Amino acid sequence: MEDLDSPRTDGRTGLPGRILGGGTEPDPRFTLANERTFLAWVRTSLALLAGGVAVEAFMTELFDPGLRKAVAVLLLVLALLIGGGSFFRWLNVERAMRRKDPLPLPWIAPLLAVGGGLVAATLMVFVLVRTD
Repeated sequence: MEDLDSPRTDGRTGLPGRILGGGTEPDPRFTLANERTFLAWVRTSLALLAGGVAVEAFMTELFDPGLRKAVAVLLLVLALLIGGGSFFRWLNVERAMRRKDPLPLPWIAPLLAVGGGLVAATLMVFVLVRTD
């Protein structure tokens, strides 16, 4: 039986070896936790994508065309950045664990916060300016 606490040299070759950058194989529990975090970012990206499509498709009577398009585009761009950034986040964390380096800061978290704030601010302006 293999001891999970002993470091194992990563013998990966080819593309996986080049992508992961060597180091020692981390505890599988940490690798799987990193993968679950990656999937959570992907789910968030898909929710933003669905929100952007829904705003454009179903809010024609509520928002004027310019505002509707602005909110939809903001949500879609945010989905693109979060979805694409999630892979690089996963890869950077995986490499740091293999090298026993400190984990990198999650730049996609503030991106999500700022993007969500922009969408909220855009909608808030609409609510405050709307005269019905």
